[in-house]
Parts: sequence; structure tokens; C-alpha cells
Amino acid sequence: MPQFTSTKNQLDYNIQVWEIVRQIPVGKVSNYGRIAAMIPPPNNMDPKSYKAFGARWVGGAMAKSPDDVPWWRVVNAQGKISARPSAPRQRELLEAEGVTFDEREKIDFKKYLWEPGKPLQTSLFDDFK
Repeated sequence: MPQFTSTKNQLDYNIQVWEIVRQIPVGKVSNYGRIAAMIPPPNNMDPKSYKAFGARWVGGAMAKSPDDVPWWRVVNAQGKISARPSAPRQRELLEAEGVTFDEREKIDFKKYLWEPGKPLQTSLFDDFK
């Protein structure tokens, strides 16, 4: 398998990532791989290679994100905050939005995972309508 450290047009890719992340609503999260899956593989790259490297590229885009991108709403595939200096701040921002962590420091994707196109529950009583 070839090594793809970055896309040929990295800024274009990053912009696509940031546009997706800007859509994640308050109190919801996504993960690097899911975001990568929303972006088609760059030209001349086979889907299998893209699947192997896309999540890393999303991580790289998040590390360079502009101030208006809610970077804290992107976690790893296990529902955890990846270890890095900004991890405590990320947890603080997520908790301020109502996201909770279990005893293993995981976020419950069944409750908090953003699924584009799925309407958000706006009231506790929506389930009873």
C-alpha cells in the first residue's frame, strides 16, 4: 500500500473538513473517520488507501482549523478525546455543551453522535408525539 502523508491539495481538503465540522450541532460529536468518509477520495487515489489515511488527514485539518471551527466536537473512533495538550480544554468545552463521559472516559455515540440529515430531538417530549 502506498504511503500518503497528505493530499495533493491539502488546503482544499482541509476546507472540506472544516465545512463539515462547522455543521456539527452543539451537544453532538463526530469522529475523524466518519468525517473522512463524507469526503470523496482525492483524484487518482483508490478508496482502500483513502480509508486507511483519511482519518489522519482529518486530524491534520483539525490541528490547523480556523477559530470558527468547533474542533472540540471531533473525537476518536472509540468516543474518546485523543491525548494531546488541548485534551482537558476539549473535555471542558464538550461538557459545557451537555456531552457526558462514562467511567472509561468515553462519549456514548448512541446519544451524542451527529448523523447528518437526521433531525435533532428538540424537546424531551418529541419521543411521545
